[in-house]
Amino acid sequence: MPFTLPDLPYAFDALEPHIDAQTMQIHHDKHHATYVTNLNAALEKHPEFQAGDDIDALLRRIDDVPQDIRNAVRNNGGGHANHSLFWQVMGPNGGGQPTGALGDAITQAFGGYDQLKTRMIDAGKARFGSGWSWLVVDKDGSLQVLETLNQDSPLMQGQTPILGVDVWEHAYYLKYQNRRPDYLEAWFNTINWQEVSRRFQQAQAGSGAQG
Repeated sequence: MPFTLPDLPYAFDALEPHIDAQTMQIHHDKHHATYVTNLNAALEKHPEFQAGDDIDALLRRIDDVPQDIRNAVRNNGGGHANHSLFWQVMGPNGGGQPTGALGDAITQAFGGYDQLKTRMIDAGKARFGSGWSWLVVDKDGSLQVLETLNQDSPLMQGQTPILGVDVWEHAYYLKYQNRRPDYLEAWFNTINWQEVSRRFQQAQAGSGAQG
């Protein structure tokens, strides 16, 4: 089965004033759609890797993907997976601080929400060129902050991303121009912590970790 572009789960202007409607429309309807189109085109050569629309499963076995399409799958499959998560972990009336098991785990791993925010912003600022800043669940169930190049996904390293911010210029340039730190600061006001918590619990269950 070919991969498909997921619907945006809210209106293009739902994240204003933090992310403008025009950026959201172009980002979803053009950039993400192109990744899906290019991924499907690459997989036509090896339909056994179409993975039934499970992009996470495909990226977890990226080293098994035939070499003639591996870069295309890495770039476009990564773009599809990363953006599919990105739309979900943002939402109207977002922001605030995580609570419950996720909040406790963040405090244990980083010292608290403020320290997590600083680490993710610093990772996003440090990414030279294009890429992402992530909060991931490692194989042992622990939380880590990391950054990746271009459209690489932590899934390719056996980690499970539960929160990610896109620092490609197309994610923020219309509103913030070259002010990536301002975009990163504003982006924290869009986070849907309920969805991030759901992904955390799911990843913890998958890792066999307690909590």
